[in-house]
Amino acid sequence: MDFKALLDDTTKNTKSFAAAHPDGANGFRAMHKAALVDGALSVKDKELQCIAIGIVKQCNDCIGFHVRAAIKAGATREELAETVSVTILMGGGPAYMYGARAMEAFDQLSA
Repeated sequence: MDFKALLDDTTKNTKSFAAAHPDGANGFRAMHKAALVDGALSVKDKELQCIAIGIVKQCNDCIGFHVRAAIKAGATREELAETVSVTILMGGGPAYMYGARAMEAFDQLSA
């Protein structure tokens, strides 16, 4: 999977949705901005949580966007691997498959 191309395509699609329904898009953006700030948990920790949820929900787009954001927040490949391991514990075989995708995304998006 080419995560850079996937994220480019998804960005195009979400911009199209935002043009069609600005209130819905702005509401999501506001929630995203409010949730992903440093607080009791760091942005990096929150991004790793987002990746875990993206894996369990089997959302390649979510995995890609949050892996990219986790890298920007300072997450290491080792931290992602541990996040994937916990996700596999809780999500079983499907989490293993999507967790492997998250590792692939890290390798592509950190290069």
